Amino acid sequence: MLSKLMTVFAPEAPDYGDDRLAIAGLMVRLARSDGTYAASEITRIDRLLAARYGLTAAEAAALRVEAEEYEANAPDTVRFTRAIKENVPLDERFAVVEDLWDVVLEDGVRDESEDALMRLLANLLGINDRDSALCRQRVLARRNPE
Repeated sequence: MLSKLMTVFAPEAPDYGDDRLAIAGLMVRLARSDGTYAASEITRIDRLLAARYGLTAAEAAALRVEAEEYEANAPDTVRFTRAIKENVPLDERFAVVEDLWDVVLEDGVRDESEDALMRLLANLLGINDRDSALCRQRVLARRNPE
């Protein structure tokens, strides 16, 4: 009886196993980690989500909005990375790390808090520091082709 009442009155818990929401949530967490969540970062997240999942602009924005709430209520970062590690093969996680670097680099400033979080995220996703740096360099090369 008590368990039935709990299910009726308890809010629905987010699905921490959804890798799409976890990736979007990490993008939001990174963008917010320096204390500024700029419009350019929001636009970049929407573009990355649209490209990654073949979404329309409206669908990508809706996923980001859901991820903003998800990120704000997530008790820790490990839930995000665990969902990604369980659902995204290692070779595809390099692209995830590139997307995360793309968010970090969007505002043109590499903040210490962003760098620290990126180091943690890459390691939790099974990507070593050297490979994360290579991912960052690929993002920079795409942004500044010569």
